[in-house]
Amino acid sequence: MDIGEREAAGHLTVLARARARAEASEWVAMLRFRDTECVRVRELDGVVRQRVERDGVVWSIGQALGLSESQVMNRFAVADRVVEDAPSVWAAFRAGMVDGARVREIGLTLDKLVRTESKARLDAKVVAYASGHTVAELRAWLRRFVRRVEGDLAVERAEEERKHRCVEVRHTDDGMAWLTAYLPSHVAAAIDKRLTKEAIAFGADDPRTKAQRRADLFAAWLTTNESGQAAMGADVAVTVTADILAGARAGFAEAADGSWGVPAQWITDLALNLAEHGGAFWHRMVLHPVTGDVLAHEYHGRYAPEILAKAIRFRDGVCQAPGCLVPADRCDLDHRRPWPAGDTSGDNMWALCRRHHSMKGHGVLRWVLPHEPDPPPVTRYLTSEIYLPITTHLEYVPAA
Repeated sequence: MDIGEREAAGHLTVLARARARAEASEWVAMLRFRDTECVRVRELDGVVRQRVERDGVVWSIGQALGLSESQVMNRFAVADRVVEDAPSVWAAFRAGMVDGARVREIGLTLDKLVRTESKARLDAKVVAYASGHTVAELRAWLRRFVRRVEGDLAVERAEEERKHRCVEVRHTDDGMAWLTAYLPSHVAAAIDKRLTKEAIAFGADDPRTKAQRRADLFAAWLTTNESGQAAMGADVAVTVTADILAGARAGFAEAADGSWGVPAQWITDLALNLAEHGGAFWHRMVLHPVTGDVLAHEYHGRYAPEILAKAIRFRDGVCQAPGCLVPADRCDLDHRRPWPAGDTSGDNMWALCRRHHSMKGHGVLRWVLPHEPDPPPVTRYLTSEIYLPITTHLEYVPAA
């Protein structure tokens, strides 16, 4: 950016701040007019007359500014809240550092906060962020603020709100209808990601637009699956702090992009429910608190993710039953120590063809860890140590 461009950008900033100051002046004038008129109205006789006059004040302001009465009332509510609970924000508004759209978002957030110290903390921090970010970024930041500062109360609100989940159908003309679902955020995010992933998978040869593919997939899933609960079929990344994950305090699991959050317990319950049926694979990453570097990465789930499955098949080459040469890419990936007691990892999984996998499952073959005692001499003993990171054995178990 050259000097001329920098000067032009700076001039735009000056104009934006002037516009914000003008907007603040308009809000201040509204408040003053209302307060002055309210003094006059309180001196009138009769409750009905006072109420009618108050409505007339709102109507007059709306007519002067080209706003509806509800817009005027909403602006009053935001302004009163910010003046009372966030004086620094109001001062920044009047100075042109933030505009009315940002003040509205902050006012709505103040309505959600309960504790006085939380409101004071917001007032101390929000101007610095709001003045340098878009309204959408501010809105996401405010959501995260509420979840982190008053996580316990936010969890209570989320639990109450989840009771209102529903699906509605509204028919329109031309044979079409709107299907609206009010769902927990993590479920909606999983649906969105899965729809996009599978719509793209049709390829460029499919004549339908991506939106049409998503609609057709959604309809197909809803009309062919008889399951009574949501099946998570997409990768959804969430962040949970260690104290919340350990149950030390109530809090939220937040989306990786910060766009949504749900009570951490919902994610934990979902993980346990899906893990029981082998329907999900969970990655746990421990991040550096400052740099964000990945310090550790663990898998939690029954089925190996694609990268681990490829590594195991490449390592083993063939079925690991002695003498079997079935290629590993045609084998099952078996847990030596059965899942969930045994984890899903390279040192606990190997390739077994379907026949030897079935034999192991029925107890005809079993694997023996190095620290286990040697089998009786009468037992036929088969050893396989090729391509395995630790010494393991397959033992033949004769019929009784």
